Amino acid sequence: MNFKERLQRATERGRQIRAAQLNEEAAKALSEEECRRLHSQYRLAHSDHIEKCLSDLADNFPGFRLETIVDEDGWGAAVSRDDLGLAAGRRNTFFSRMRIVVSPYSQYHVLDIAAKGTVRNKEVLSRNHYQRLADVDLQTFRELIESWALDYAELYSAAV
Repeated sequence: MNFKERLQRATERGRQIRAAQLNEEAAKALSEEECRRLHSQYRLAHSDHIEKCLSDLADNFPGFRLETIVDEDGWGAAVSRDDLGLAAGRRNTFFSRMRIVVSPYSQYHVLDIAAKGTVRNKEVLSRNHYQRLADVDLQTFRELIESWALDYAELYSAAV
């Protein structure tokens, strides 16, 4: 095989490599859209479940107000209440809040849910769970959301 034939083969291999790279980039762009779609689908399902769980929590403890959360931190819900206490002639205010949100879509392709709970001005609960979008188990997230709401209810009941 002479130099010209080897040059032509090398050129053809280079063209094939470039075509493969273009195909891979096109597939990656499609998978990025698919990831965004999956995140949106999971976010909607979990946001509704969060709102339902926290609504039930608010119904169980009179005085809690439910609010829907849609901001740069994510989508979800929170329940909160303010209490007034009198001790030794002094007035004290106590703040209690439980918040669960699904974080916005990120470049890391994960579904992330975070919870924070405060009882009488003290943070008593801080939880976070995430999974890659390709590996998300919806039932696991649903159970965690319910578990976190129940944990908060127990902590709140013990404190008041």
